Amino acid sequence: MLVRPKHELAEVLRLQKNTWEEDIKNAWKLRTLYALMRCRTWEMGGHIDQCSHESCKRIHLSYNSCRNRHCPKCQGHLREKWIAKRNEDLLNTSYFHVVFTLPDILNPIAIANPKELYNTLFETSWAVLKDFGYNPKFLGAKTGMIGVLHTTPR
Repeated sequence: MLVRPKHELAEVLRLQKNTWEEDIKNAWKLRTLYALMRCRTWEMGGHIDQCSHESCKRIHLSYNSCRNRHCPKCQGHLREKWIAKRNEDLLNTSYFHVVFTLPDILNPIAIANPKELYNTLFETSWAVLKDFGYNPKFLGAKTGMIGVLHTTPR
């Protein structure tokens, strides 16, 4: 049985809009928040659906979704499906989440030469993890790594 949450994200965003709207200068973030607020409301437009079952034929209005990748209504089921699929791929072993962060002083290099900088970042992070894991003082094990690059929108 599907249990509806007590509060929807759109409702919280609408109620608190005056506390976040002026503080966010990033247009991409603002567009995302506005999309989440408007998702499946009259503001997104809608369409009329009719039940195809012989005994029903009920007509109802359905509002359009925002289709934003951050929207729990639109993409939540896809996220859960993705997580379940990744869990099928996991080996029966311990996993650790490790984050390597570049200082913001390197931002001009990231903009001018992203390929070189990010290749160096991944090569260095793999070398550190491999050496750390192989060292018998620490793990004494053969390690592996999945690297993901997260960048902050400008």
